Amino acid sequence: MTTKPKVSKAALAEQFRGFIDPDYVITDDETLKPYECDGLAMYCEMPMLVVLPETVEQVQRVMRICSEYGVPVVARGAGTGLCAGAMPHKEGVVLSLAKFNRILKIDPLERTARLQPGVRNLAISEEAAQFGLYYGPDPSSQIACTIGGNVAENSGGVHCLKYGLTVHNLLSVELITMEGERITIGSDGLDACGMDLLALITGSEGLLGVVTEVKVKLLPKPEVAQVVMAGFDSIEKAGDAVGGIIEHGIIPGGLEMMDSHAIVAADDFAQAGYPREAKALLLCEVDGTEEEVHEHIAEAEEVFRKLGATSVRTSQSEEERALLWKGRKSAFPAVGRISPDYYCMDGTIPRRQLARVLLEMEKMSDEYGLRVANVFHAGDGNLHPLILFDANVPGEFERTEEFGGRILELCVEVGGCITGEHGVGVEKIRQMAVQFNDEELQQFHDVKAAFDPAGILNPGKGVPTLRFCQEYRSLEHKHEHTEADHG
Repeated sequence: MTTKPKVSKAALAEQFRGFIDPDYVITDDETLKPYECDGLAMYCEMPMLVVLPETVEQVQRVMRICSEYGVPVVARGAGTGLCAGAMPHKEGVVLSLAKFNRILKIDPLERTARLQPGVRNLAISEEAAQFGLYYGPDPSSQIACTIGGNVAENSGGVHCLKYGLTVHNLLSVELITMEGERITIGSDGLDACGMDLLALITGSEGLLGVVTEVKVKLLPKPEVAQVVMAGFDSIEKAGDAVGGIIEHGIIPGGLEMMDSHAIVAADDFAQAGYPREAKALLLCEVDGTEEEVHEHIAEAEEVFRKLGATSVRTSQSEEERALLWKGRKSAFPAVGRISPDYYCMDGTIPRRQLARVLLEMEKMSDEYGLRVANVFHAGDGNLHPLILFDANVPGEFERTEEFGGRILELCVEVGGCITGEHGVGVEKIRQMAVQFNDEELQQFHDVKAAFDPAGILNPGKGVPTLRFCQEYRSLEHKHEHTEADHG
């Protein structure tokens, strides 16, 4: 095995300054500080240095130099991720794509958009609106998150039930490999021959390459869209109503659920007119032609009332519809107003298990003495429990982290998985040992090695080492045994 030559921070920075504007090769601690974490600020690490290239050729040269010296590379978009997926490596380079922020082309006939990875999610729809088009996936952070980050995490959003995740709305990506090779994965067609490598890259969390261009599908704006808001006096009834809508044959554009903590916080923040006395709230949007929307809205109202809704209200204007969604999309920052800190989880479960899992979380909340505000994509079972805590209280973050891990393991137990759209990153790496066995994890490592044999792209994220998994399983078994002894 060839040993990589060592390189100092100063020497590496000097090489980068030879082809990148020196102002965008960052080495001082004060300017590096904002890059120490992503949206999950509980996991932090200062990088060795940060570079902000402007051209694909510059990205290629950065990759070649880092490959030559064996220097880790962590690609970063807007930093809105919630799994510590863009947390730096202390001996590595953060490769920021923030300057790749141009919409290269909107083709209204083809209904596609060519984008650089630093383009904000919402900016795509804003630009496409002049052609009566929009981009389907709409994460709550869409005002800030970038399309490159969306590809890395396979982001969803409130309308993913009907229109799919990022992977369902991509045509191709341009990727720079660890060796600096520039390749295109996917095609302009709706399908391509051979293995579906585009799906492999989507959600790969920066472990396989650096995305420098994305081509996405655009959708025509629906003729009409309305939201039915239904309040319930119990979480179980709301959970049953989610399944009831789908069973009735209605495929909503979005089907979201919030519990009482989230309802009050979001209504205080957005003044959306939510039923504050409700224990749970569903927002069900139907879109399409005027005739089908009118028909499905009436059916949805009837289903909710039959399944125990205590209040049902339907938006009567575009402004009212936008306000109802504003409350939901503002839920995360709204909850931040009622607690010093919160920890946002991201498990996914079968819809039929909603009521059971929510009740189990209530029990865990009592056990740990920590409040939970639930906001999630109910239609596809993607939970976003927000565990409220105070990081200034000794031991409270550790207790919160343990609580979050148990929620994820409960998701696996009922037939779900540990992430729906946030990714694994550092946050959920322990629970990978719960969801997958050693043979399955080895397959992940084999795929990683095929793209990045030296293992320097976003190391320590996404896929745990087998030794780590064995140690974690051993600790879990010991914990269960101890509980039984003292039970």
